[in-house]
This record gives sequence, C-alpha cells and structure tokens, in this order.
Amino acid sequence: MARPILLDTCALLWLANGDQMSVAAMDAIAEADQEGGILAVSPISAWEVGQLCARGRIVLPRHPLAWFDAALDAGLSLAPLAPAVLVESSFLPGQVLRDPADRIIAATARALGYRIMTRDRLLLDFAAAGHAQAIAC
Repeated sequence: MARPILLDTCALLWLANGDQMSVAAMDAIAEADQEGGILAVSPISAWEVGQLCARGRIVLPRHPLAWFDAALDAGLSLAPLAPAVLVESSFLPGQVLRDPADRIIAATARALGYRIMTRDRLLLDFAAAGHAQAIAC
C-alpha cells in the first residue's frame, strides 16, 4: 500500500483546480489512487481556505465549506486533528515554521506518519532536515 499523503492547503487547491503539479507529486497521487492509499487533508485547511476567500486572495466557484466538502466527497480523507497534535505544533523541532496552519499540518503528518505534499519552502526544508517526509508539488 502507498504511504499516506497529507496535502497542505496549496496542494489541495492546486489538485482541486487541476493546476500543474510536479511529476513526483502526480506519481504519488496516482500510486495512492491505484493502491488504495490515503490522500488526506487537515481540518485546518478548511479554515485556511475560508481565510483566503474572506481576504479575497482566492475565488472559489461556491462557498468555501461547500468547496471543501466537495473535495472530501471526491475521495480525500479528513485527517484527525487531536488536541495532542495542536499542542505538538507548538514544539516542533528545527527551524520554526511561522505559519500556524503549516505548523499544524507538520505536526499532523509527524503524528500520523504521513508525507506532506507541499510547495512551501519552509515545510520542504523542515522535511529535508529530517523532521518529516515531504513530496514537492
């Protein structure tokens, strides 16, 4: 079975919009699809999508919650967000990730043993330092 993947919010948006992603990212998604692997998003991504819409940084074809629910209905899993993960996000090793959503995504991936799919340089550096596993998208 393919190793589970946790999409960061940008990866979720790119995947849902059919935007171009790296070959490695597309291969990992195809592998997860073919082998029944987990392709998940964090509940914090719903908050982040809502914030991006509210601030006018993105425009979605429907209300952010309906859009997020449609992404889940299309086959994405919702990763659990336990209090322990939220606390752990405050004590991550290495270089401090400034974005609270990124910290929660990183802590979630570490707790569940998921790979993070991201284009965020700080998350990729966090993984390169050995604190998580990541797939650049």
